[in-house]
Amino acid sequence: MSVLLYLIPIALFLGLIGLAAFIWSIKSGQYDDLEGAALRILMDDDEPVKQAEKNTPEKNLENKLS
Repeated sequence: MSVLLYLIPIALFLGLIGLAAFIWSIKSGQYDDLEGAALRILMDDDEPVKQAEKNTPEKNLENKLS
């Protein structure tokens, strides 16, 4: 029973750390662009080097979406 005196505060402390990390991630914009990561995997990286220098990933994404 005395073990609970140690485990409960440790569990609460770890829970607060997790909550603080989640709130920080929301405030820092980690979840702002949910669709960008899903579409980035579809972009073809096999372009020649000269062509890749001209097109940035943002332009490629805009071209594929339009």
